[in-house]
Amino acid sequence: MIGVFDSGLGGLTVLKALHERFPGHAFLYLGDHANVPYGNRSSDEIVEFTRAAVDTLFRRGCRLVLLGCNTATAVAARRLQQVWLPGSGWTGHNVLGIVAPTVEAATQTPWAVATPQYPQKYNSDLIAVFGTTRTITSGVYREEIRKRCPRVEVVQQICAHLAGAIEDEAPESILDRLVKDGVDDLLAQTGGNPPHRAILGCTHFPLVEHLFRRHLPPFTRILSQPEVVADSLEDYLARRPHYTDRDAGTPPLQVLTTGDAGEISTRARVFWPAVPAFGHALVPRP
Repeated sequence: MIGVFDSGLGGLTVLKALHERFPGHAFLYLGDHANVPYGNRSSDEIVEFTRAAVDTLFRRGCRLVLLGCNTATAVAARRLQQVWLPGSGWTGHNVLGIVAPTVEAATQTPWAVATPQYPQKYNSDLIAVFGTTRTITSGVYREEIRKRCPRVEVVQQICAHLAGAIEDEAPESILDRLVKDGVDDLLAQTGGNPPHRAILGCTHFPLVEHLFRRHLPPFTRILSQPEVVADSLEDYLARRPHYTDRDAGTPPLQVLTTGDAGEISTRARVFWPAVPAFGHALVPRP
Protein backbone atom coordinates (compact mmCIF):
# COMPACT_ATOMS: atom_id res chain seq x y z
CA MET A 1 0.00 0.00 0.00
CA ILE A 2 1.23 3.49 -0.89
CA GLY A 3 0.61 6.43 1.43
CA VAL A 4 0.05 10.03 0.33
CA PHE A 5 0.40 12.81 2.88
CA ASP A 6 -0.60 16.46 2.67
CA SER A 7 -1.03 19.20 5.21
CA GLY A 8 -4.37 20.07 3.63
CA LEU A 9 -6.51 19.24 0.61
CA GLY A 10 -4.38 20.08 -2.42
CA GLY A 11 -2.69 16.69 -2.33
CA LEU A 12 -5.99 15.20 -3.44
CA THR A 13 -5.17 16.36 -6.97
CA VAL A 14 -2.07 14.16 -6.78
CA LEU A 15 -3.96 11.27 -5.18
CA LYS A 16 -6.61 11.38 -7.93
CA ALA A 17 -3.94 11.20 -10.65
CA LEU A 18 -2.22 8.28 -8.91
CA HIS A 19 -5.47 6.38 -8.33
CA GLU A 20 -6.37 6.75 -12.01
CA ARG A 21 -2.87 5.85 -13.22
CA PHE A 22 -2.51 2.78 -10.95
CA PRO A 23 -5.99 1.25 -10.60
CA GLY A 24 -4.56 -2.01 -9.24
CA HIS A 25 -2.68 -0.39 -6.35
CA ALA A 26 -3.95 0.54 -2.90
CA PHE A 27 -3.58 4.12 -1.66
CA LEU A 28 -4.04 5.59 1.81
CA TYR A 29 -4.29 9.39 2.05
CA LEU A 30 -3.75 11.36 5.24
CA GLY A 31 -4.44 15.09 5.52
CA ASP A 32 -3.25 16.93 8.63
CA HIS A 33 -6.17 19.35 8.67
CA ALA A 34 -5.95 19.79 12.43
CA ASN A 35 -2.68 21.68 11.95
CA VAL A 36 -3.17 23.38 8.59
CA PRO A 37 -1.83 25.74 7.29
CA TYR A 38 1.80 24.68 7.49
CA GLY A 39 3.00 27.87 5.82
CA ASN A 40 2.66 29.82 9.08
CA ARG A 41 4.60 27.28 11.15
CA SER A 42 8.29 26.98 11.98
CA SER A 43 10.48 24.55 10.06
CA ASP A 44 10.88 22.35 13.13
CA GLU A 45 7.09 22.12 13.54
CA ILE A 46 6.64 21.19 9.88
CA VAL A 47 9.31 18.50 10.14
CA GLU A 48 7.73 17.05 13.28
CA PHE A 49 4.17 17.10 11.95
CA THR A 50 5.32 15.46 8.72
CA ARG A 51 7.39 12.84 10.55
CA ALA A 52 4.44 11.93 12.77
CA ALA A 53 2.14 11.59 9.75
CA VAL A 54 4.60 9.43 7.83
CA ASP A 55 5.10 7.23 10.89
CA THR A 56 1.31 6.84 11.18
CA LEU A 57 1.04 5.80 7.52
CA PHE A 58 3.84 3.29 7.99
CA ARG A 59 2.03 1.84 11.02
CA ARG A 60 -1.12 1.48 8.94
CA GLY A 61 0.67 -0.67 6.37
CA CYS A 62 2.21 1.75 3.87
CA ARG A 63 5.77 0.87 2.84
CA LEU A 64 6.13 3.93 0.61
CA VAL A 65 4.84 7.40 1.46
CA LEU A 66 4.67 10.29 -0.98
CA LEU A 67 4.60 13.80 0.46
CA GLY A 68 1.94 15.34 -1.78
CA CYS A 69 2.61 18.80 -0.38
CA ASN A 70 5.17 21.30 -1.62
CA THR A 71 5.70 22.89 1.80
CA ALA A 72 6.21 19.56 3.58
CA THR A 73 8.52 18.40 0.81
CA ALA A 74 10.55 21.61 0.70
CA VAL A 75 10.99 21.81 4.47
CA ALA A 76 10.88 18.23 5.73
CA ALA A 77 11.63 15.66 3.02
CA ARG A 78 15.41 15.77 3.17
CA ARG A 79 15.55 15.62 6.97
CA LEU A 80 13.15 12.68 7.04
CA GLN A 81 15.04 10.82 4.33
CA GLN A 82 18.55 11.46 5.59
CA VAL A 83 18.17 11.82 9.37
CA TRP A 84 14.97 10.24 10.66
CA LEU A 85 14.32 7.26 8.37
CA PRO A 86 17.73 5.52 8.74
CA GLY A 87 17.31 5.31 12.51
CA SER A 88 13.54 4.89 12.66
CA GLY A 89 13.44 1.11 12.49
CA TRP A 90 11.30 1.19 9.35
CA THR A 91 13.59 -1.01 7.26
CA GLY A 92 12.37 -1.43 3.71
CA HIS A 93 10.24 1.73 3.85
CA ASN A 94 10.79 5.00 2.01
CA VAL A 95 9.59 8.60 1.77
CA LEU A 96 9.38 10.53 -1.50
CA GLY A 97 8.51 14.16 -2.21
CA ILE A 98 6.99 16.01 -5.13
CA VAL A 99 9.78 18.52 -5.67
CA ALA A 100 12.20 15.97 -7.14
CA PRO A 101 9.98 14.77 -10.01
CA THR A 102 8.98 18.35 -10.78
CA VAL A 103 12.61 19.44 -11.01
CA GLU A 104 13.40 16.38 -13.14
CA ALA A 105 10.65 17.34 -15.57
CA ALA A 106 11.72 20.99 -15.65
CA THR A 107 15.40 20.23 -16.25
CA GLN A 108 15.12 16.93 -18.13
CA THR A 109 17.75 15.65 -15.72
CA PRO A 110 17.44 12.73 -13.27
CA TRP A 111 17.34 13.80 -9.62
CA ALA A 112 20.43 11.69 -8.87
CA VAL A 113 22.42 13.86 -11.29
CA ALA A 114 23.01 16.88 -9.06
CA THR A 115 25.78 18.50 -11.13
CA PRO A 116 25.56 20.08 -14.60
CA GLN A 117 25.80 17.59 -17.47
CA TYR A 118 25.91 18.11 -21.22
CA PRO A 119 23.66 19.37 -22.77
CA GLN A 120 21.75 20.77 -19.79
CA LYS A 121 24.69 22.77 -18.47
CA TYR A 122 24.33 24.98 -21.55
CA ASN A 123 20.55 25.32 -21.23
CA SER A 124 19.63 29.01 -20.96
CA ASP A 125 15.83 28.71 -20.85
CA LEU A 126 13.57 30.80 -18.65
CA ILE A 127 11.61 28.73 -16.12
CA ALA A 128 8.78 30.21 -14.05
CA VAL A 129 7.69 28.87 -10.68
CA PHE A 130 4.26 29.84 -9.33
CA GLY A 131 3.62 28.87 -5.73
CA THR A 132 2.57 29.77 -2.22
CA THR A 133 4.60 32.09 -0.04
CA ARG A 134 6.33 29.33 1.95
CA THR A 135 7.26 27.25 -1.09
CA ILE A 136 8.65 30.22 -3.01
CA THR A 137 10.58 31.68 -0.07
CA SER A 138 12.15 28.28 0.62
CA GLY A 139 13.96 28.69 -2.71
CA VAL A 140 13.99 24.92 -3.22
CA TYR A 141 12.96 24.99 -6.88
CA ARG A 142 15.45 27.68 -7.84
CA GLU A 143 18.25 25.93 -5.95
CA GLU A 144 17.62 22.45 -7.34
CA ILE A 145 17.05 23.62 -10.93
CA ARG A 146 20.21 25.74 -10.92
CA LYS A 147 22.28 22.81 -9.62
CA ARG A 148 21.48 20.94 -12.80
CA CYS A 149 21.09 23.82 -15.26
CA PRO A 150 23.29 26.70 -14.03
CA ARG A 151 22.53 28.94 -17.01
CA VAL A 152 18.77 28.63 -16.69
CA GLU A 153 16.96 31.71 -15.41
CA VAL A 154 14.49 30.73 -12.70
CA VAL A 155 11.88 33.38 -11.90
CA GLN A 156 9.59 32.76 -8.95
CA GLN A 157 6.19 34.28 -8.32
CA ILE A 158 4.19 34.12 -5.11
CA CYS A 159 0.46 33.66 -5.67
CA ALA A 160 -0.46 34.37 -2.08
CA HIS A 161 -4.25 34.23 -2.28
CA LEU A 162 -4.86 31.76 -5.09
CA ALA A 163 -4.85 28.52 -3.08
CA GLY A 164 -7.28 29.93 -0.54
CA ALA A 165 -9.59 31.21 -3.25
CA ILE A 166 -9.63 27.79 -4.93
CA GLU A 167 -10.44 26.08 -1.63
CA ASP A 168 -13.20 28.61 -0.91
CA GLU A 169 -14.76 27.92 -4.33
CA ALA A 170 -14.36 31.52 -5.47
CA PRO A 171 -16.07 32.40 -8.78
CA GLU A 172 -14.00 31.75 -11.87
CA SER A 173 -13.83 35.49 -12.56
CA ILE A 174 -11.94 35.99 -9.28
CA LEU A 175 -9.69 32.99 -9.90
CA ASP A 176 -8.96 34.29 -13.40
CA ARG A 177 -7.97 37.68 -12.01
CA LEU A 178 -5.66 36.12 -9.42
CA VAL A 179 -3.97 33.96 -12.04
CA LYS A 180 -3.63 36.90 -14.44
CA ASP A 181 -2.16 39.05 -11.67
CA GLY A 182 0.39 36.31 -10.92
CA VAL A 183 1.38 35.95 -14.57
CA ASP A 184 1.55 39.73 -15.04
CA ASP A 185 3.74 40.11 -11.94
CA LEU A 186 6.06 37.38 -13.20
CA LEU A 187 6.34 39.03 -16.62
CA ALA A 188 7.17 42.31 -14.88
CA GLN A 189 10.15 40.51 -13.33
CA THR A 190 11.32 39.21 -16.71
CA GLY A 191 10.89 42.44 -18.63
CA GLY A 192 8.01 40.90 -20.56
CA ASN A 193 9.90 37.78 -21.65
CA PRO A 194 7.57 34.77 -21.31
CA PRO A 195 8.86 31.54 -19.76
CA HIS A 196 9.69 28.44 -21.73
CA ARG A 197 8.31 26.29 -18.91
CA ALA A 198 6.04 27.12 -15.98
CA ILE A 199 5.92 25.04 -12.82
CA LEU A 200 2.62 25.11 -10.96
CA GLY A 201 4.29 24.63 -7.59
CA CYS A 202 1.16 24.20 -5.49
CA THR A 203 -1.10 21.15 -5.61
CA HIS A 204 -4.17 23.43 -5.62
CA PHE A 205 -3.13 25.05 -8.88
CA PRO A 206 -3.95 22.13 -11.25
CA LEU A 207 -7.61 23.06 -10.70
CA VAL A 208 -6.94 26.37 -12.47
CA GLU A 209 -4.38 25.12 -14.99
CA HIS A 210 -6.73 26.20 -17.77
CA LEU A 211 -6.48 29.78 -16.48
CA PHE A 212 -2.68 29.68 -16.47
CA ARG A 213 -2.94 28.32 -20.01
CA ARG A 214 -5.15 31.28 -20.92
CA HIS A 215 -2.66 33.87 -19.71
CA LEU A 216 0.61 32.24 -20.75
CA PRO A 217 1.72 32.02 -24.39
CA PRO A 218 1.03 28.78 -26.29
CA PHE A 219 4.70 27.78 -26.40
CA THR A 220 5.06 27.81 -22.60
CA ARG A 221 4.98 24.25 -21.35
CA ILE A 222 3.00 24.04 -18.11
CA LEU A 223 4.25 21.45 -15.61
CA SER A 224 1.31 20.40 -13.46
CA GLN A 225 2.37 18.24 -10.54
CA PRO A 226 -0.26 15.46 -10.55
CA GLU A 227 0.75 14.28 -14.02
CA VAL A 228 4.47 14.86 -13.40
CA VAL A 229 4.36 12.92 -10.11
CA ALA A 230 2.35 10.07 -11.66
CA ASP A 231 4.90 9.75 -14.48
CA SER A 232 7.77 9.70 -12.00
CA LEU A 233 6.11 7.19 -9.67
CA GLU A 234 5.35 4.90 -12.61
CA ASP A 235 9.06 4.75 -13.39
CA TYR A 236 9.98 4.37 -9.72
CA LEU A 237 7.60 1.46 -9.14
CA ALA A 238 8.70 -0.29 -12.34
CA ARG A 239 12.16 -0.51 -10.76
CA ARG A 240 10.87 -1.26 -7.23
CA PRO A 241 7.73 -3.39 -7.61
CA HIS A 242 7.89 -4.60 -3.99
CA TYR A 243 6.35 -1.28 -2.91
CA THR A 244 3.13 -2.18 -4.71
CA ASP A 245 2.40 -5.29 -2.64
CA ARG A 246 -1.22 -5.28 -1.51
CA ASP A 247 -2.58 -7.34 1.34
CA ALA A 248 -5.76 -9.28 0.64
CA GLY A 249 -8.80 -7.29 1.67
CA THR A 250 -7.05 -3.91 1.62
CA PRO A 251 -9.41 -1.29 0.13
CA PRO A 252 -8.04 0.31 -3.06
CA LEU A 253 -8.55 3.82 -1.71
CA GLN A 254 -8.85 5.19 1.82
CA VAL A 255 -8.77 8.84 2.92
CA LEU A 256 -8.15 10.03 6.46
CA THR A 257 -7.92 13.38 8.23
CA THR A 258 -6.69 14.60 11.59
CA GLY A 259 -9.53 17.15 11.47
CA ASP A 260 -13.31 16.91 11.38
CA ALA A 261 -14.09 14.06 8.97
CA GLY A 262 -17.53 15.35 7.99
CA GLU A 263 -16.35 18.88 7.25
CA ILE A 264 -13.30 17.68 5.32
CA SER A 265 -15.40 15.22 3.28
CA THR A 266 -17.52 18.16 2.09
CA ARG A 267 -14.61 20.49 1.36
CA ALA A 268 -12.65 17.76 -0.41
CA ARG A 269 -15.18 17.51 -3.22
CA VAL A 270 -13.86 20.80 -4.60
CA PHE A 271 -10.69 18.91 -5.45
CA TRP A 272 -12.18 15.54 -6.37
CA PRO A 273 -15.96 15.20 -6.61
CA ALA A 274 -15.80 11.40 -6.40
CA VAL A 275 -13.47 11.22 -3.38
CA PRO A 276 -14.66 8.75 -0.71
CA ALA A 277 -15.84 9.95 2.67
CA PHE A 278 -13.00 10.73 5.07
CA GLY A 279 -12.33 8.87 8.26
CA HIS A 280 -10.65 10.35 11.32
CA ALA A 281 -7.05 9.48 12.16
CA LEU A 282 -5.28 10.10 15.43
CA VAL A 283 -1.64 11.03 14.81
CA PRO A 284 0.36 10.75 18.03
CA ARG A 285 2.64 13.68 18.80
CA PRO A 286 5.79 13.32 20.96
